[in-house]
Amino acid sequence: MRIITANLNGIRSAASKGFFTWMLRQDADYICVQELKAQQADMRSEMLAPEGYSGYFHYAEKKGYSGVGIYSKQPADEVIVGLGIADIDAEGRYLEVRYGNLSVISLYLPSGSSGEDRQQVKFDFLARFYPHLAALKASGREVVVCGDWNIAHKEIDLKNWKSNQKNSGFLPEERAWMTQVLNELVWVDVHRTLYPDATGEAYTWWSNRGQAWANNVGWRIDYQLATPAIAATATSAVVYKEERFSDHSPLIVDYDFTI
Repeated sequence: MRIITANLNGIRSAASKGFFTWMLRQDADYICVQELKAQQADMRSEMLAPEGYSGYFHYAEKKGYSGVGIYSKQPADEVIVGLGIADIDAEGRYLEVRYGNLSVISLYLPSGSSGEDRQQVKFDFLARFYPHLAALKASGREVVVCGDWNIAHKEIDLKNWKSNQKNSGFLPEERAWMTQVLNELVWVDVHRTLYPDATGEAYTWWSNRGQAWANNVGWRIDYQLATPAIAATATSAVVYKEERFSDHSPLIVDYDFTI
């Protein structure tokens, strides 16, 4: 089973850069995408249902903003759009599809980099999302949460960690929250578990400022977090960097798992 997660920073932009041509070559079972920056009326047929796939989406109410989606080879048994929390759901940040005992989730966690107000929105999201992660973990289902978490967990997860300790995405409170998710709720960071010492090859996002991409001054903020049993079946993970579809790169994980 192959699962891909990719922040597209605009699905129309990513499509124009060849994302769907690339995606169809990957033979993935599930592709989770974030930051659609589109409404349903903006979506072309290749975006709604690429050849061989069913598409599911949670659009933001605000035009040209946020939004998540999942493409799957088989139709979902159940689709859960949003968390049932009005202000979070208005931003289109959570989509869950269920197949038997497996849940695949596309998540776009808020960024706090634009200012104190949005950082508080991010902290509020973390506080309210934690019980949901606990409930998912306790459900007995196998779950893979894919997406842009907008948090680099440890120093190894970004190039310039020393100068970013007071910046959103690497704040002590955010990192402590991620530690709780992994240690107390016992979710598994699949890529990091497979490659505990990976540095530059694991980065998934690069600032558009300066020469960040050229110099690989990146951050690892896109993850697949999974329940322990399915995480234990992961055989490989790679960040695809040969083509650029957005300021993020897709994370591809292969699992020796069948529903």
